[in-house]
Amino acid sequence: MIFKPTKVFVTLCVLFITYTAILYLRPISVKHSEGIDLKKAAEGRLIFQKYNCQSCHQLYGLGGHLGPDLTNEYSRLEGNEAALRIYIRGGMKQMPKFELDLEEESALIEFLKSTDASGSADPRTFKTLFNGMTQQNER
Repeated sequence: MIFKPTKVFVTLCVLFITYTAILYLRPISVKHSEGIDLKKAAEGRLIFQKYNCQSCHQLYGLGGHLGPDLTNEYSRLEGNEAALRIYIRGGMKQMPKFELDLEEESALIEFLKSTDASGSADPRTFKTLFNGMTQQNER
């Protein structure tokens, strides 16, 4: 039997395209919780990225290690949005003070609220699916 690199290449390309289609055509499972404005939470995520919060903080155990993991910070503070605003405005130890307007603050808090509602922070407890993706276990 003669080794034919073109057949191997074509086979690998077909497998890659099939795997990509499976991953990207799979619906994203987002838990919708009562009282969360998803549009505002999406704006908050952009603010989180704009101010590079992930360089110091983690979400779901991924990110920087200078600040705490913020995945369940909303629950830890028992939904006290005033405390979150104080942290954002006043900073703490290494955390700088951020001069966000009220809309940006509200959107960032909505993002933290939606992240908190999505589950727990420890990715080591996630279930690995057959296709290599991970899925949160139900709370």
